[in-house]
Amino acid sequence: MIYKFKSQATSDLIMLGPNGDQLLRLIGREPSAKGIIEPQAMFAAIADLQQAVAAEEADRERGDAPRRPDAVSLRQRVWPMIEMMKRAQAAGEPIVWGV
Repeated sequence: MIYKFKSQATSDLIMLGPNGDQLLRLIGREPSAKGIIEPQAMFAAIADLQQAVAAEEADRERGDAPRRPDAVSLRQRVWPMIEMMKRAQAAGEPIVWGV
């Protein structure tokens, strides 16, 4: 499955299924074919993603999570969604997918 996140405040964001599933779980949602993130929920979702990034980076620094040189970090994967949420929240617009 491919996720196509859309908002009236931003361009579309396309994410492969496993990455979209991971992102949704990180913000406390079950992966689904359709969904919505309301502007009032975006502040908490952004904080959840930033916390997950910080945890991954701390694990890597301690050596608990070895990094392959060709691997894409969680920070790189979620940055576009964090930016999308910031812009959508500022505009008061939801983010939807599968509609």
